[in-house]
Amino acid sequence: MTTPQPPAVQAAALVPVYRDADGEIRLVLVRRSEGGTHGGQLALPGGKRDAQDRSMLDTALREAWEEIGLAREGIDILAHLPAVETRTTGLRIAPFLGRIVRPAEWRPDPREVVEVIEVKLGELTRPGAHAEEVKQLPSWPEPLRTPYYRVGPYQLWGVTYRIVDPLIPRLLAGEWNV
Repeated sequence: MTTPQPPAVQAAALVPVYRDADGEIRLVLVRRSEGGTHGGQLALPGGKRDAQDRSMLDTALREAWEEIGLAREGIDILAHLPAVETRTTGLRIAPFLGRIVRPAEWRPDPREVVEVIEVKLGELTRPGAHAEEVKQLPSWPEPLRTPYYRVGPYQLWGVTYRIVDPLIPRLLAGEWNV
């Protein structure tokens, strides 16, 4: 008999993209503040749904504002992507692809974000940017082979990787007008 799993906690994330002055598509990531469940990891702006959020899109937009100062007026939602569940924290994340107007200055909330990283999508497709390693987290029953992208000195892995990875070829192929 299987043990019933508790219902997933509803969360949402924004996948912010824009074209820079050279015409290259950039993806905006955050590096989470140390401590907490995802401390130090690369992530997308996002978080748990609050009672006052009317929809999962409202959650994604609110979190982008709170975490990095990205105003909803500067976001054009291009797609509601398939929901993804975390493997360790019980979150069910509704991701939204959004073309953004890059603000003059990012305003990261230091309680949640230590750095905003704008990575060129082309950098994620260069040789050596994609790799795998065996990781073991305390909540995992056994080590798992984990794919990731190298982003500067960091690794983009986990649920963020699983959201971003299938988008890269679609964005580079021009499926959406970024």
